[in-house]
Amino acid sequence: MMPGGNIAVDGKDTAARSVYFSNVRSGGRSSTDVPEFRKAAALVTRSIVHIKVKLNRPDGARNGYDPYYGSSRAPAQVMASGSGVIFSKDGYIITNNHVVEGATAIEVILTDKRIFPAKLVGRDPNTDLAVIQIDTHDLTPIVIGNSDDVEIGEWVLAAGYPFSLNTTVTAGIVSAKERSIGIIGQPEEGRPATASAVSSAVEAYIQTDAAINPGNSGGALVNTSGQLIGINAAIASQTGSYEGYGFAIPVNLAEKIVNDLIKYGKVKRGLLGVSFPSPATEDQFLIQQGIKPGSVQGAYVTDVQKGSAAAAGGLMPGDIIQEIDGTKISSSVELSERIARHNPGDKLKLVLKRGDKQIDATVTLKAQESTDLAEENLPAPALSAQLGASFAPLSEAFKQHYQLNTGLAVTAIDPKGLFARIGIPTGTIILSINGGRITSVNEMAAAFKAARNGIVRFECVTPDGSRIVFNLSLGA
Repeated sequence: MMPGGNIAVDGKDTAARSVYFSNVRSGGRSSTDVPEFRKAAALVTRSIVHIKVKLNRPDGARNGYDPYYGSSRAPAQVMASGSGVIFSKDGYIITNNHVVEGATAIEVILTDKRIFPAKLVGRDPNTDLAVIQIDTHDLTPIVIGNSDDVEIGEWVLAAGYPFSLNTTVTAGIVSAKERSIGIIGQPEEGRPATASAVSSAVEAYIQTDAAINPGNSGGALVNTSGQLIGINAAIASQTGSYEGYGFAIPVNLAEKIVNDLIKYGKVKRGLLGVSFPSPATEDQFLIQQGIKPGSVQGAYVTDVQKGSAAAAGGLMPGDIIQEIDGTKISSSVELSERIARHNPGDKLKLVLKRGDKQIDATVTLKAQESTDLAEENLPAPALSAQLGASFAPLSEAFKQHYQLNTGLAVTAIDPKGLFARIGIPTGTIILSINGGRITSVNEMAAAFKAARNGIVRFECVTPDGSRIVFNLSLGA
């Protein structure tokens, strides 16, 4: 053995031969036992596309300094790009919502270099999925796999157009499943925040260490057979580029969303009507209830909405949902993703743990309410002007999904107002003021009126899930 771990072969120190021999297992099996990616790479590359979009530059960016064009030459529109996956031979293509959101024009470039204008079929901000269509009938759709069968440690390939490069394939393993990272609903840099930015998001990502970079969004995550198991959607990075953590939307969820968008132009969701602790605070919540976190095998129910499918099925706070249609559930993230695959009217069989008893329950999912936050006529416009923000109450569906009993959403921020100066973003949820829970602008105005010495203490949740507390002095 030569220094540095290389192997001497025929008197020569060769790193390449070192890699070859490192693939020989102790049992004497050859390097052909390692995963073979060529077939999967060939299959996936013929079914992915490059997507280019035109976006209106926000007014603030247009009027400010632009490093390329100068303050007076900034263009009214900018270009952005991403990836897509061919879903059907007649032109339907899957991508991410954030790739096409706000686009004024969409262009698709196939691997054979043909270029097509595309129309938006539908998009779903709650799962970050969208469907576009081009006018052709000779595409090669990807083979759909089964994301439920994916195992941690399994080899996968990610394919797309990172940094607008030609078709690129990277390899890695599945690092985790059912991952919630709190990214859906956060507007991308350069795109305006909207009221729908705080909505009934569903996050249950497949995590992989296959290299995913900007431009890979909307591309394919496939297994070694070339079957689609996920739609690449996000990375966890402090630099904006690959650092070993990529996230893909499971195909079993994506397929339901895509079929709905094609058939209806929107997603029809079934609602169960239960609340859970958020993944980030679940252990702390259970400890406060005197429950050992490791003893909860399933999704712990903190609340049941009146008139909901869960209430009609006999569910109660404190129940632990352990199975849905015969499939074991390990977390509320997994349960939310399973429910999101279903339609209103679907009947589900649940297995619950209630104390020491096991209970079977049947529920019929109800239609989900709109979760858009409509503006409310403020009873105290002076207060809104003073804070530099607009507010709206939370819908029941939003409160159910995010495990909130109360709260008031910040739906818009005045760039020159107080909230903007202290860094409060659109989409923040105000949970309490001076310790009192609030659900409306009237209650907020009353809390301000009752504040002693003009000191107001806010407890909030920001769109990324962080809890913040701050004090404001509004004067006498």
